[in-house]
Amino acid sequence: MRVTSKGQVTIPVEIREKLGLLEGSEVEFEIVGRTVRMRKVRRARGKQGRGKSFVARLRGAGNVRMTTDEILALTRGER
Repeated sequence: MRVTSKGQVTIPVEIREKLGLLEGSEVEFEIVGRTVRMRKVRRARGKQGRGKSFVARLRGAGNVRMTTDEILALTRGER
Protein backbone atom coordinates (compact mmCIF):
# COMPACT_ATOMS: atom_id res chain seq x y z
CA MET A 1 0.00 0.00 0.00
CA ARG A 2 1.40 3.42 -0.93
CA VAL A 3 0.86 6.82 0.62
CA THR A 4 -0.08 9.51 -1.94
CA SER A 5 1.50 12.96 -2.07
CA LYS A 6 -1.51 14.17 -0.06
CA GLY A 7 -0.86 11.59 2.70
CA GLN A 8 -3.78 9.40 1.67
CA VAL A 9 -4.05 5.61 1.55
CA THR A 10 -6.85 3.36 0.35
CA ILE A 11 -8.31 1.14 3.06
CA PRO A 12 -9.01 -2.29 1.55
CA VAL A 13 -12.71 -3.13 1.19
CA GLU A 14 -12.42 -6.16 3.49
CA ILE A 15 -11.19 -3.94 6.33
CA ARG A 16 -13.80 -1.23 5.66
CA GLU A 17 -16.60 -3.80 5.73
CA LYS A 18 -15.30 -5.49 8.90
CA LEU A 19 -15.07 -2.14 10.74
CA GLY A 20 -18.27 -0.72 9.27
CA LEU A 21 -16.43 2.20 7.68
CA LEU A 22 -18.74 4.05 5.32
CA GLU A 23 -18.13 7.22 3.35
CA GLY A 24 -17.95 10.03 5.87
CA SER A 25 -16.98 7.76 8.78
CA GLU A 26 -14.51 9.30 11.19
CA VAL A 27 -11.35 7.48 12.24
CA GLU A 28 -8.60 8.26 14.69
CA PHE A 29 -4.94 7.33 14.69
CA GLU A 30 -2.72 6.38 17.61
CA ILE A 31 1.04 5.91 17.51
CA VAL A 32 2.16 2.89 19.54
CA GLY A 33 5.93 2.47 19.44
CA ARG A 34 6.79 2.25 15.76
CA THR A 35 3.27 1.28 14.65
CA VAL A 36 0.11 3.24 13.93
CA ARG A 37 -3.33 2.08 15.04
CA MET A 38 -6.43 3.30 13.28
CA ARG A 39 -9.89 2.89 14.74
CA LYS A 40 -13.38 4.05 13.96
CA VAL A 41 -14.49 6.96 16.14
CA ARG A 42 -17.50 6.09 18.25
CA ARG A 43 -20.32 8.62 18.37
CA ALA A 44 -20.87 10.49 21.58
CA ARG A 45 -23.90 9.29 23.53
CA GLY A 46 -27.07 11.07 22.49
CA LYS A 47 -25.69 12.01 19.08
CA GLN A 48 -27.83 10.69 16.23
CA GLY A 49 -26.54 8.65 13.32
CA ARG A 50 -27.15 9.60 9.68
CA GLY A 51 -30.35 7.54 9.36
CA LYS A 52 -31.96 8.85 12.53
CA SER A 53 -30.92 12.39 11.69
CA PHE A 54 -32.51 12.10 8.22
CA VAL A 55 -35.77 10.72 9.61
CA ALA A 56 -35.85 13.45 12.28
CA ARG A 57 -35.61 16.12 9.55
CA LEU A 58 -38.54 14.57 7.67
CA ARG A 59 -40.74 14.03 10.71
CA GLY A 60 -43.75 16.34 10.65
CA ALA A 61 -42.98 17.57 7.11
CA GLY A 62 -46.26 16.31 5.62
CA ASN A 63 -49.10 18.80 5.51
CA VAL A 64 -51.83 16.91 3.64
CA ARG A 65 -54.86 15.85 5.70
CA MET A 66 -55.70 12.40 4.32
CA THR A 67 -56.46 9.08 5.90
CA THR A 68 -54.25 6.08 5.23
CA ASP A 69 -57.05 4.54 3.13
CA GLU A 70 -57.27 7.70 0.99
CA ILE A 71 -53.51 7.71 0.41
CA LEU A 72 -53.52 4.01 -0.51
CA ALA A 73 -56.41 4.56 -2.94
CA LEU A 74 -54.40 7.32 -4.65
CA THR A 75 -51.30 5.16 -4.97
CA ARG A 76 -53.38 2.36 -6.48
CA GLY A 77 -54.96 4.71 -9.00
CA GLU A 78 -58.45 4.18 -7.57
CA ARG A 79 -59.33 7.87 -7.57
